[in-house]
Amino acid sequence: MAIEPTECLPASLANLTRGSLESVTRASAIEFAKDGIRFNAIAPGVVNTPMHRPQAHDFLKQLSPMKRLAEVGEVADLLLYLESAEFLNGEVVHLDGGAHAGKW
Repeated sequence: MAIEPTECLPASLANLTRGSLESVTRASAIEFAKDGIRFNAIAPGVVNTPMHRPQAHDFLKQLSPMKRLAEVGEVADLLLYLESAEFLNGEVVHLDGGAHAGKW
């Protein structure tokens, strides 16, 4: 949403926080690389958690080109990958089924 805002969803606050996330991730990656400290981030789309009522799932699935919600295990798998990828630094990985890529 921060890269490709849509009219149907209010996104100003999300744009501010996600844009900041990308900026601080890159800046921190450069600043601390010499110390061997890596900074990467996960930018999830809608994740299937109790935060979202089951009645809203059909609508929320439409926010992803893959027409489904991410599962908590997928977020955990990505976190484990980022931890193990020792040369990956300064990246924000979008776990949103491709929604960040544009209109579908």
